[in-house]
Amino acid sequence: MQQHHHCFLSRYSLPEWQAAIATNATIHKFKRGTVIFRESEEVTGFYFIHSGKVKVHKQWGEDNRDLIVKFALAGDILGHRGLGQDHFYPVTATVIEDVEACFISAEFFHTTLLVNHELAYHMVLFYASELQKAEQAMRDMVFMSAKSKMANALLKIQDIFGTDENGAIQSNLSRQEISAYAGTTYETLFKTLNEWIEEGFITVAGKAITIRDQDKLRALVQ
Repeated sequence: MQQHHHCFLSRYSLPEWQAAIATNATIHKFKRGTVIFRESEEVTGFYFIHSGKVKVHKQWGEDNRDLIVKFALAGDILGHRGLGQDHFYPVTATVIEDVEACFISAEFFHTTLLVNHELAYHMVLFYASELQKAEQAMRDMVFMSAKSKMANALLKIQDIFGTDENGAIQSNLSRQEISAYAGTTYETLFKTLNEWIEEGFITVAGKAITIRDQDKLRALVQ
């Protein structure tokens, strides 16, 4: 396996361990819409994303509403939430932009962590960062108003996906996916977007959303 500069596994493993990675890792390519693994499936291993984007989501609440926990990008890890005693994935990973990733078995990953202390250290930092983000997301879910959640989600999506030459957010996310990321209902999203269009905060053309007044949206988040 050729070393990839975005690969978390290769970047923090010892030079003398790269041959073992090349022997044990396999490259996988996934098209948009592909489910890499599903919530409650048994953990088979871990994916280290080289390119593309993945939505990490789970069923939430009494009505089993879909909630997007995060977007995983190049350099991120998939499957790490299943590392523990239960050995089941607690989330689903679905490709939203074509992905290339390397896959290693859970057994080889455990061995790699024991051998590569720098990798183990950076995994601890990675988990700490994930925990902080998860705690912040939970606080936002509880204390933010629907409009604040929407503004926060749009600003994050713009940061993750970037904008084109006209300032439109470069994502193919559906309105349902945006509402799932914001933690609101589709109806709330639809109503809020229309209000912001009238107020001049955003413009919408098909799926494309352009934030026209960043300061107004940021003020809603604070």
